[in-house]
Amino acid sequence: MNRITKTVTATVIIVLGNIAASNEAWCQKKNDSDVDTSHFRRIEQVNKYIEQNYVETPNYQKITEKAVSSMLAELDPHSIYIPARDVQRTNEGLQANFEGVGIAFQIVDDTISVTEVIVGGPSERVGLQIGDKLLMVDDTVATFKGVNNNFVFKHLRGKKGTEVRLSVKRQGVDTPLQFSIIRDKVPIYSVDTYFMIDDTVGYLRLTRFARTSHNEVRNAINKLKRNGMKRLIFDLRGNSGGYLDIACGVSNEFLPERKLIVYTEGQKSPRQNYASKRGGSFTTGPLVILIDEYSASASEIVSGAIQDWDRGILVGRRSFGKGLVQRMFEIYDGAQIRLTTARYYTPSGRCIQKPYDDGTAAYQRELQKRYEHNELVNADSINYPDSLKFYTSQGRVVYGGGGIMPDVFVPMDTVRLSDYFLSLRSAGIFNTFALNYADNHRHDALFADFQSFSQNYDSAAVVAAFTEFAASKNIVRSDVKGEWVAAWMSDIARKTVADTSASIHADNYEQYLSQLMNDSRFVAQLGDKARAEDQRSTLINRHSDIYMGYMLKALIARNLYGIEFYYRVMQDYDRGLQEAIKTVNNIK
Repeated sequence: MNRITKTVTATVIIVLGNIAASNEAWCQKKNDSDVDTSHFRRIEQVNKYIEQNYVETPNYQKITEKAVSSMLAELDPHSIYIPARDVQRTNEGLQANFEGVGIAFQIVDDTISVTEVIVGGPSERVGLQIGDKLLMVDDTVATFKGVNNNFVFKHLRGKKGTEVRLSVKRQGVDTPLQFSIIRDKVPIYSVDTYFMIDDTVGYLRLTRFARTSHNEVRNAINKLKRNGMKRLIFDLRGNSGGYLDIACGVSNEFLPERKLIVYTEGQKSPRQNYASKRGGSFTTGPLVILIDEYSASASEIVSGAIQDWDRGILVGRRSFGKGLVQRMFEIYDGAQIRLTTARYYTPSGRCIQKPYDDGTAAYQRELQKRYEHNELVNADSINYPDSLKFYTSQGRVVYGGGGIMPDVFVPMDTVRLSDYFLSLRSAGIFNTFALNYADNHRHDALFADFQSFSQNYDSAAVVAAFTEFAASKNIVRSDVKGEWVAAWMSDIARKTVADTSASIHADNYEQYLSQLMNDSRFVAQLGDKARAEDQRSTLINRHSDIYMGYMLKALIARNLYGIEFYYRVMQDYDRGLQEAIKTVNNIK
């Protein structure tokens, strides 16, 4: 794709507060080879004193687990200890399967509702359906106040070959249905969805880099090509990563052979190169990769390689910046530790890992810091030190310092988040209403398939019903126009009460506030502020209501037809996807 640079007129660099306080030298730093081992003797001595002198027998398991966890936390944010009891659950998301009955569920009003029946799982084989509600699991009542995810995991997951009996309430059926399910291996799919946006543009969304992800991506691409795909949008937004070899396999689908994908290097780990091989399924043709601040690790390996080789265009926001390589080490009792052994570097030599010198707590707040510095909503140029400057295969400038910078910046849409919307979301009202609505209309002839649904769906009527439902849960729109006034006046008062040159003098801000309304300059400022706030509030509420309508329709479609149709509905309101469509169509 030797003309890709004609599409990207300039690499967009994001305004960061202090993005590169630590530059590439931070990624290359080395520690002294001589290690002081006196601290090990200190631990042994403390342990001996406890054994010989402590008032009672301590809980050594608890002490040891906390000690090991604390040791690893001092190394970096991604070196962790996993107790034996949590190993299976922790690693499950990256495996190809788990053992259980094979459903996804949602708990609404103390009732477990089936939201997905996993294809190829044991529940599908016996005829369990989306919308079914669990009444009994074996001899245990499943509808009670306080039922939670742990109850479901405890009773439905289990060893392959064991039986679980379910009593189920199904919409339109008067008597409960009885199912006997033999637990089995349940496949975990990492390709969330794929479909054709139009006659030539395909869309593929990957949620994690699990054991089967490479095969899933390749199969999805081949199916899209059979449906006429010539241009591909590969969505890695929210993908927190996974296995290194799988990331390399996925990258291989897009790159010609013998192209460096990533290399790793650490003080105790010599440099190791990972390159593409022959046989990728989409090595030519316009390609766009969507990333955001939650795209991490393996997602950054893929997007970094695609960008460095000018194979495609990155659209979105700066990725997370997780470029540390972990190896798994077994502990004698079945516990594990994930220990960082190296760092990831893109083909151009960029270090993916963002700094963590300020400790784990600061590291975990870094995304919030991006928001506070307006990085997520503003794009502009920035003067980076030369040590952060790297070049793609066609000579475009890209920057290191942590994370992967997109070529086309898409700001976060904060305008759509009204106070009313946030209250609804935090209370889980959207999911509850959408599930109930889908259950009540699951057998309507007007909703027989997605095409019929799209033609017959009455958005205004659904939003009205949703508003009434929310009000029944004591969530209503509130008039908060006056709230900002008090906060603004207090802020002004605090800043000026000590200013002796101010037109109003007071000993405290309460006294100051009582005099403000007699100040003509302040009254004029208040009027300007009121008009601006009113316009802003009107804009936010309008956008928020539009977004709310799309979300309700998408959630209902998902509950009726599957996850693909959530994205089909949302694509018209998804700013990142719309930018990706425009970009991929402009690639020559």
